[in-house]
Amino acid sequence: MHPELSPLGKTSAYIEHYDPSLLFPIPRLAKRVEIGVPASLPFFGSDIWNAYELSWLNPKGKPQVALASFGVPADSPNIIESKSFKLYLNSFNQTRLDSVDELKARLQRDLSAAAGATVSVRIVLPEDFGRERVAELDGYCIDNLDVEITHYQPSPSLLRTVPADGVVEETLCSNLLKSNCLVTGQPDWGSVQIRYRGEAIDRAGLLSYLISFRQHNEFHEQCVERIFMDVLRECRPQALSVYARYTRRGGLDINPFRTSFTLAAPANVRSARQ
Repeated sequence: MHPELSPLGKTSAYIEHYDPSLLFPIPRLAKRVEIGVPASLPFFGSDIWNAYELSWLNPKGKPQVALASFGVPADSPNIIESKSFKLYLNSFNQTRLDSVDELKARLQRDLSAAAGATVSVRIVLPEDFGRERVAELDGYCIDNLDVEITHYQPSPSLLRTVPADGVVEETLCSNLLKSNCLVTGQPDWGSVQIRYRGEAIDRAGLLSYLISFRQHNEFHEQCVERIFMDVLRECRPQALSVYARYTRRGGLDINPFRTSFTLAAPANVRSARQ
């Protein structure tokens, strides 16, 4: 399905009774071809979604609330368009369910069908809300570098390596990532973490490159894959991972993670801006 056919940017009625047909899958392939992602994926990982506005009714009609997180595999054929995801979750608002297990089963079944791969689902009930943590991405933050910015569209030529003694292994992060929705042009704000092993990456060039997404229109998942491929091509690290945490919109945040090497999935801990 094409993004322009999605509910994004259109007036939408909020359906309050369960309707899985609201989910709008978008194939990953076309964008991956454009970005230069080979058919044999050079990464694995997932898209981690968090929902903060999940509600339904118990068998007696009493409202229930919860937080939820979802893991969509990076090798799934489809992403799920975010507004359709929101509309789908809202369709539970006046739906009576026998149990949390029934809710989880429906979510997993419907989201897996839309993504074309098994989607993991975690439900956090109110008695566990107090255990939810807030933390920032670890690594050296490069945002204080004094750089002059002239590019506001992705410019991989800004990426370069610098001479160093031997192989470098480090984690760098920035809170200055901003891109725009592919369909509506609305701003998407994020933080990004880059782990790599290889020749030292020029930090000023990397920061300028990340800022160059500022006027670029692309979905979250696609931006992270573009960053991964550009760093891989321009800097040729032996190992690379890219992880972004985007601020929420409509009660949902999206946090794509891509890695070329065996690395534990990042802890799904929201940042202060989320």
